[in-house]
Amino acid sequence: MRNPALARDYARRAKVRLPALDVLFDAESWPDVVSESQEVVELALKALLRSCGVNPPRAHDVSGVLLAERDRFPADLVARVEWLADVSRRLRRDLELAFYGAEDLTPSGFYSRADAAEARDCARRTVDLVFPHAG
Repeated sequence: MRNPALARDYARRAKVRLPALDVLFDAESWPDVVSESQEVVELALKALLRSCGVNPPRAHDVSGVLLAERDRFPADLVARVEWLADVSRRLRRDLELAFYGAEDLTPSGFYSRADAAEARDCARRTVDLVFPHAG
């Protein structure tokens, strides 16, 4: 089911959140950068799926759907699908740990500046790739 308005809304919301990543990064809140980056990526990828007529699952990781539906994507994104799927999978894996931690792990002590920088970069690149097609 194609819903261009919903795809544009998701894409806009993903893009609007990018400056929040910088605020969190400047505050050295590394796990928050990671978890918020995951949300940005999730919104952007769901915008892409919707813009291509794919109803995304109500799940944080859409990597399987991206790979299965790659033929529906614009030609310039087909070569990037593997990377987009990998980003979705990796950030989803970190989402709960970055947000909640674990009995033996405090998120602020586990995530580093490098982790946050990588997550933020992935979010920015994902939005940059997706926005022209879904925004």
